[in-house]
Formats: sequence, structure tokens, C-alpha cells
Amino acid sequence: MAPQDKDTPPPLPEPLRVPVADSHTHLDMQETTVEEALAKAASVGVTTLVQVGCDVNGSRWAADTAAAHERVHAAVALHPNEAPRIVLGDPDGWSRQRARRAGGDAALDDALGAIDALAARPEVRGVGETGLDYFRTGPEGVAAQQRSFRAHIEIAKRRGKALVIHDREAHDDVLRILREEGAPDRVVFHCYSGDAAMAKTCAAAGYFMSFAGNVTFKNAQPLRDALAVAPPELVLVETDAPFLTPAPYRGRANAPYLIPHTLRAMADVKGLTEDALASAIAENTARAFDY
Repeated sequence: MAPQDKDTPPPLPEPLRVPVADSHTHLDMQETTVEEALAKAASVGVTTLVQVGCDVNGSRWAADTAAAHERVHAAVALHPNEAPRIVLGDPDGWSRQRARRAGGDAALDDALGAIDALAARPEVRGVGETGLDYFRTGPEGVAAQQRSFRAHIEIAKRRGKALVIHDREAHDDVLRILREEGAPDRVVFHCYSGDAAMAKTCAAAGYFMSFAGNVTFKNAQPLRDALAVAPPELVLVETDAPFLTPAPYRGRANAPYLIPHTLRAMADVKGLTEDALASAIAENTARAFDY
């Protein structure tokens, strides 16, 4: 692929015959209007989107956007990497909120209070993305991440919302904390990243596993092995757009309208027809997010 192609949006895929939902997207990070993104997605059979917040401002935007658009549902949370930035500070302004001073536990409590208030809104169907990320945050951030994750689990249970989990290089601790706290009725592992053994553990607990465009990558055989053993009634599909663009467009910006590429690759792995998997995913997503 020539470098200049990186800036060219991929073409529209062949539409799905059975409409599905993108269970995890970040419209606020995509170079488009909400209306354009919805229209483009709907034109290929992606008729529902779950817009996911990563901080207080993004979560408020998600809730407001869902309130304004019938086909958008919101999830609200502090991303695992946001919690240490609030507590310990973010001197280099790596996140979108520029440099910040350390706020300590009190600042984290304030932010969690704001998320809790947003989680009460009817258009908010999930508490997430929360969880643990040991890839981006060093050992000094683990305590803040785990405290934040436990608080989000409590909010999800009290508010009766799905828990949307971001789990990066932290599988054992994520599963342990879910056991210790008691998981909510509906748990979604967004951008599922575990192996087949973990997929069996998640299935036994009734956790949903949402697969993203990286399931199409050449080096992702362990992910495909996990998908192969995941029960069809617990599988979701997502973009995590603008990230994780499926093959053959890896390296370009992702968007909800590219879901058909991922879904078709998943159907191949599952040995299901495209329509059968799409029907299951549509039903699963509605059940997971209670819409």
C-alpha cells in the first residue's frame, strides 16, 4: 500500500443482509460527523452503535450523543489509563486533556462521582471502558487502576448497566477482581485479547466477548482460536474505531462501516454463514446492552 493511501478512507464493503451493531466505537475520535458516520454505517447494515467514553468529558459527550440519536447507545467510564493520570498527574499530556497535575485519590473520587451520575441516565447502557491496562501504565499506576476498576464494577451493579472491560496484558487480575467484587449480570470483554483457555473461562461465567478488526490480522491466530471456542450466543463484533482497522485496510482509520469485513472473517472462523453469525450478534448485542 502506498503511503498516500493511508489517508484515503477504505471503500464501502458489500452490505450485510442481516443488520448488526458495532458494540464499541469512539465517534469523538473519528474525522466525521455523527450523522455521516451513522448514515455510512447503516448503508452497509451496521444500524446501531455503542459510543464509549474514556474520561469524564468523553463520557458526557457519549451520553449526550446517545440522547440525540436513537441508534446510538452510550457507555461511560474512566479508561484504565485515565485513573493513574488523575491520581498521579499527566505531565506530558499524553491523553487528549493536555498536561495535568497530580490530583490524588480525592480527584479520582470526584471523577468517579461524575461517571456514576452519568451512568444513571437512560441512554447510558454500559459502564465502560474500564478494567486494567498493564501495557501503557507502569507498576506505579496499578493501585489507581484497580481502585477505579472496583468502583466501576460497583457502579455498573448499582445502576443495572453492562460492564465494558478493557483488558490489556492483565487477564489474571481482571478475572480475579471480577470474582472478588462479584460481576454484574452483563459483562462485555471489549476487544477480546485472551486465548482459547480464557475464552472458556469467560464462557463459563457468561461473559460476552467482543471481537475487533485485529481478529483479521495475520499474526492473530491465538485470537481466532479463542473465537473458535467462544459460544455463538456470547460473541459480539466491534470496531474500536478509529483503531484496529481490519485487513486489508490495516493502517488506515477505522470506522463503523467497516464492521462487515470483521464479521465475515469471524463467520469463517466459526464455520457459520454470514447471516447466521450476524443474527446471533444482533441479538447478543441487544441482550448485552439491554436495548
